Amino acid sequence: MTVAGLVLAAGAGRRFGGPKALVELDGERLVDRMVRVLRAGGCQPLVVVAGAVPLAVPGATVVDNPDWRTGMGSSLRSGLAALPDQASAAVVGLVDTPWIGPEAVGRLVQAHATGAALAVATYAGVRGHPVLLGRTHWRGAAASAVGDSGARTYLASNPADVVEVDCTGTGDPRDVDHPSQIGGSSRGS
Repeated sequence: MTVAGLVLAAGAGRRFGGPKALVELDGERLVDRMVRVLRAGGCQPLVVVAGAVPLAVPGATVVDNPDWRTGMGSSLRSGLAALPDQASAAVVGLVDTPWIGPEAVGRLVQAHATGAALAVATYAGVRGHPVLLGRTHWRGAAASAVGDSGARTYLASNPADVVEVDCTGTGDPRDVDHPSQIGGSSRGS
C-alpha cells in the first residue's frame, strides 16, 4: 500500500495579497510546510500542484496546472492525473492549512490501511482537512471537481463511503485567508 501526498498550491491568493505557497511561517514556506507534514504523516511520493507562480519544492514532484485561474477543482484534477500508478490512495492537503499536524495525516493513512477508500479528518465533529481519496475514487472526484470545489462535492455525493477520522487535538484545521493570521510572516522568494 502506497499513499501519496498531494498538495494543492496553485492559487494566486487574491484575498491574501499574493500566492500563499510563498508565504513563510516560522521561516518555512507554506508549500514546504505542507509537504513536510504529509511526508511525516506517512505519505510518499509527494506531488505539488503549482499555477500562479512557478514552484521548486525539494522532495516533491511539481506539476503545473495551466487552468489554475478556474479554481481548486482544476488543481485537484491535475494533481490526481500526476500521481504514480503504484499509489493506492492520496492524502490531499491544502497549502493554506499550515497548522494541520502530521498525526492527522497519519490517522488518514491508517484508516486507508484498514480499508477506507474515502476519509476525511474531523475536528470536534466538524469535517476539515486533509482528506484521503482512494484510487478507485479518483476518476469520480476529478469529474466532480469544478470551479473552487475540490473533493467536497464528491465526498458529499458518496456519504456512505466516507469514513470520518477523528483528528481532534492533532493540529488546527483553520485555513489562512489574511496575512494577520500569520504573525510575523513574510513573503518568500
